[in-house]
Formats: sequence, structure tokens, C-alpha cells
Amino acid sequence: MNWRIVAIPITLIPIFIIAIQFDIQVEDILAIGLFPFVGAIVAMMIKLVLQGVKFAYITRKYLGNFDSFFKLVGVRVGSEFIKFTTPMFIGAEFVVIYYLHKKGAKPAKSAWIAIMDIVTEVFAAGLLSIMAGIIALLSGAYVVATVILATSIVITSLWMVMFFLSSKHTFQVPKVLGNLATRFGKEKGTKAIEKTNTWMEEVCTMSRENLKTSESKKIFVVSFLFSLASWAFYGISFMIIAMGTDFAISAFDSIMAVMGANAIGNLPITIGGSGLAEFGIIAYLNNLDPFAFEITEGVVGWDAVIGWRIATYYVPIVITWLLLVKLALSRIPKSQSS
Repeated sequence: MNWRIVAIPITLIPIFIIAIQFDIQVEDILAIGLFPFVGAIVAMMIKLVLQGVKFAYITRKYLGNFDSFFKLVGVRVGSEFIKFTTPMFIGAEFVVIYYLHKKGAKPAKSAWIAIMDIVTEVFAAGLLSIMAGIIALLSGAYVVATVILATSIVITSLWMVMFFLSSKHTFQVPKVLGNLATRFGKEKGTKAIEKTNTWMEEVCTMSRENLKTSESKKIFVVSFLFSLASWAFYGISFMIIAMGTDFAISAFDSIMAVMGANAIGNLPITIGGSGLAEFGIIAYLNNLDPFAFEITEGVVGWDAVIGWRIATYYVPIVITWLLLVKLALSRIPKSQSS
């Protein structure tokens, strides 16, 4: 976990490059104002809390009165620290699986809850990003639209196909990976593959048992709506920051810009999408050539984008880290596990 903390300063490198390249001073960021910063932070925290409430809802639906509702919310919010410090849109689910299993839930059921959580998250984000890509395409931003649509469609399709196929097909570790694990890991590698295959079989069995039930369909729809709402607040956070720079943008346009940037930020290139997300917003809103970032007057500037990044990344990352350590990674006395 320590390497993740070390990785955080690395995310500042793209921001420093942007600031130097376009002569963005500290006073330019401060000029945005305290209230827009606070408002954007609040919007981002609402986004994270909605994700936590969704996770708690799913968990309680499948496990009953399993744990404190507020603790489940806190664990899910804390798990976002993993997403903030990895170069892809995945990672948080492993934390919640670990926590649920640590509290006494069976591995397969823990994985199923985490999968339901992440699939609805990806589905909602994917649909909004695809909408943003289509709008960019219609606006003539062909390169930006291509990147957004390609990333969104691939990630969303992969998750959804795997999710629904799991109810009809039992997935196992590919033989190539199994052979490599056995060859290099010897007996330990073989046991690890066997355990993984058993776990995947149990998850697929749960998928077959749950996906066809009306209760699970209801849980999926409700969770999806929670995800849409949470991503909407993520977009609104930029609208609030933009107000501080006198740049007028509607809530819808702000959501589309942020979701387009989110799709670009999901490319496995930088930690937490640093640099890519900033590029995505500028390119989306200003319809720029991706290799020419001379921004004309009267449109969104780099000061707003950097301010948004600070409010929605660097402040929440501290909060999520504290919750992760305090709740998800804390030791649970045997008497509390069930």
C-alpha cells in the first residue's frame, strides 16, 4: 500500500507541465475562489457517498442485516483510494471483497456483491461517456470523439458481456496462464490456479442463481440509478468550479465534458488518469486539435481544469485514504466476525 502513497506525487507531474506550458500561476488557481472550491468538493463527496450508499444497499439486499449501514458506506468510499492510485478504472472491488470476506461473508457472495456494484458503475459511466462521444462526434471533434467512444464501448461491452455470460458459462483461468503459473510457481502456482478456478465457478453459479430473479433485476436497476446520480454530481463539480472563472456552462454540458474526460482518463497510461482527464475536458469543451492547445479567450481555460482536479482528486484522496485505513483495512476481532 505504501507505493500508492508514493505514487500520488507522480500525478502532479502532468499538472506542473500544464502550468509551466500555459503560464498558469498559483494566483490564477486561487482566483477561482473559496466557495467554488468548497462547492466542487461537496459535489465530489456526494458522488462518493452515493457510491457508498449503493454498495450498502446491494450488500444488505444479499446479506441481510450484515453490518452497520454507515460502515459499509465508509468502506466503499475508502475503497476509491485504490481507483485514485491505479492507472485504470478498476481496483476498488478487491477492497470490498476483502472487507466482506473478513467480516464473515463467503468469498463467492462477496465477489458477487462487488461485481454487481462495479458493473452498474461501469454501465452508467459507459452510457454517459458514449453519449458524450456521440455529441463530440456531431460537433466535429472527430479525434476526441474516437478516443472517447473507443474506450467507453470497449470497457462497457467487456464488463457487460462478461457479467451476463457468467450466468450461462462457467469461466476458468485460461490454460495458458494456468500452465505458466504451474511452471514458474510449481506446487503453489497449481494450488493458486485451483483456488481461483473454484472461486470463479462459485461466482458463476451465484450469477445463474441470481440474475434471473426479479429481486436481482430490481437491485440492478436501483443500483444503476444510484450510479447515474453519482456520476451526475461528478460532472456538476466541474460546473461549480467553472463558475469561479466566469465560464458559463450548463449542468448537462458539464456532465458530458467530465464523462468524456473520464473515458479518456480510463486509458491505462497514467495514475488516476492524471493529465488525461485534464486534456479530455479541454479537448471536449473547446473542440481542439489534440496537438494544439492554444485556447482562445472566452472559453474554459486550464486554471478551471486544474482547480477542478485539485477539488475532485487531491482533497478526496486524503478522505478516502483515512476511511480505507480506518475501516476497510482495520483488524476485526474474531468475536465481531460472523
